[in-house]
Amino acid sequence: MFIEYIVGLSGLIAAGLFIYGLKAMSSPVTAVSGIVTAGYGMVFVVGATFLNLFNVSPDARPHLMVNVALAVVALLLGCLWTGWRGRTVQMTAMPQMVAIFNGMGGGSAASLAAVSLLSDHATSGLHLSVTIVGALIGCISFTGSIIAWAKLDGRMRKPVRFGGQRIFNAALFLIALALGARTVMQYGTPEGVLPGILFFGAALLFGICMTLPIGGADMPVVISLYNAFTGLAVGLEGYVMGNPALMIAGMVVGSAGTLLTALMAKAMNRSLTNVLFSNFGDTASTAKGPEGEMKSADPSDAATSMRYASSVIIVPGYGLAVAQAQQKLYEFVKMLVADGVDVKFAIHPVAGRMPGHMNVLLAEAGVPYDMIYDMDDINDSFATTDVALIIGANDVVNPEALTDKSSPIYGMPILNAYKSRQVFVIKRGSGTGYSGVQNPLFFQKNCTMVFGDAQAVLSKMVEAVKALGTA
Repeated sequence: MFIEYIVGLSGLIAAGLFIYGLKAMSSPVTAVSGIVTAGYGMVFVVGATFLNLFNVSPDARPHLMVNVALAVVALLLGCLWTGWRGRTVQMTAMPQMVAIFNGMGGGSAASLAAVSLLSDHATSGLHLSVTIVGALIGCISFTGSIIAWAKLDGRMRKPVRFGGQRIFNAALFLIALALGARTVMQYGTPEGVLPGILFFGAALLFGICMTLPIGGADMPVVISLYNAFTGLAVGLEGYVMGNPALMIAGMVVGSAGTLLTALMAKAMNRSLTNVLFSNFGDTASTAKGPEGEMKSADPSDAATSMRYASSVIIVPGYGLAVAQAQQKLYEFVKMLVADGVDVKFAIHPVAGRMPGHMNVLLAEAGVPYDMIYDMDDINDSFATTDVALIIGANDVVNPEALTDKSSPIYGMPILNAYKSRQVFVIKRGSGTGYSGVQNPLFFQKNCTMVFGDAQAVLSKMVEAVKALGTA
């Protein structure tokens, strides 16, 4: 009786730690402690689960020990692999790591559903229906996240599209639903085994087919959506298993993922249906590009302009992460600040490859949190800023989003860097952004390009400021 009380209480304690940890993650200042707190909650509830071993009859323990041994092996393998990957992953590969880890959560939920169906322990039609729904969502999240990982990791370069694809996907989804319903109706009979197997196969295949046509630029939104799916699947399977910790954790993750998905879609001025079912970027190649020539300057000239400016706003983008130049950037910023320049960082909600990507990148370099501003908080400041320095960003500073209704990014909120008195853009080449459209900002009179790898360019800028001496 005491063990049952401890196990039941562990779910409530873990849920409280999950919620507190999630709340702490909303601020960069407390994010690390929030992650650690939520981790303690998970460790606590997993450890309490093993106490059930002492709550069974002695005769049943030898058989149960086999399952316990398998669980321990799985935990060790999972902890060792994810711990190693978490410590060694490059910042540029963080989005795809999140995608694959999230997929593992969806796959786990689907596996729990499969075990529940095979155990013949369903108590009602409601439990069976919830199990099937959880399995469907978990399977979609699992295979969909794998495709998202492959796209972000560069293993799948282009979306896979063909005529009648939406009709095919809709038919496949309806087939999965029909097979799930057949599994419920024939549960516990030999005739229900084959529909159950086909159901899981159709659900897994639908997750692949649903994700294949979506372009790489939309993968951050897709990852967030699948994160919500995983949370929902875990919550449903927690209900089936009567596990409060799984239910609450699943609901928290599902709701957080849903809100994040909505916020990201809003930041891109796209509806979720547009992300999932439109061929984003297909019109970009036919759109009329800006006319004129790009002006370019040496890194030393750009550095000198910023050294003698009163205010500078830096817009980091994915190119900064690719070059791994965040440390060199902060070295340059500290030199400007020491010479009396007011320096701020402007972060777009979808900068990089996932929300918070740039925040984490700057935090890794030691940039103080009070120098980092969200788009809504800093956009009005560009008009009175001497210099805007854009590093590897493109679509999030493209003024075409405000003026050209034919552009695929029209209506997307942007950082108003184009309003600054002088704009410098560090970019490896003159190519387009992730959306495939050219940026007219680069052709404006107040914009100068500094071509080259961000790491190399910033190193030269640091040397140039050093040569100028202190104020």
